[in-house]
Amino acid sequence: MTKINNAIEKVIQHPKIFPFASLLMRVMISVIFILSGLGKIFQYSSNAGYMESMGVSSALLPLAIMVEFGGGLLVLIGFQTRLAAFLLFGFSLVAAVLFHSGSDMNSQIMFMKNISMAGGLLALVIFGAGSFSVDEKLK
Repeated sequence: MTKINNAIEKVIQHPKIFPFASLLMRVMISVIFILSGLGKIFQYSSNAGYMESMGVSSALLPLAIMVEFGGGLLVLIGFQTRLAAFLLFGFSLVAAVLFHSGSDMNSQIMFMKNISMAGGLLALVIFGAGSFSVDEKLK
């Protein structure tokens, strides 16, 4: 196993691969937030109604849109990446508890999806945006 782990680390840490892997990581994690934020904009009233039905004030919907869409864009371009990823990390955990803690199978799947996304976001907080990012260009 050690040989396999060393080989994987060697490939990922390679100076020609690491920048692309970091960019791919940001693209993959940001897309769901960008699309979800856009969905909340274009289906504002149904999202507001859903929030109210779950006992959460729909007055928080603009904040949710800003965090999801804005945070997703920031992660995508790699600007203030650690901060944006940290906010999305917290958002994912809160959303899991508030909206996906039911006992039905769909709620459980959505809960675990949010927990998994939070794990990916935590990795982004720890490792940063990588070479192909605005953060790197501003150093």
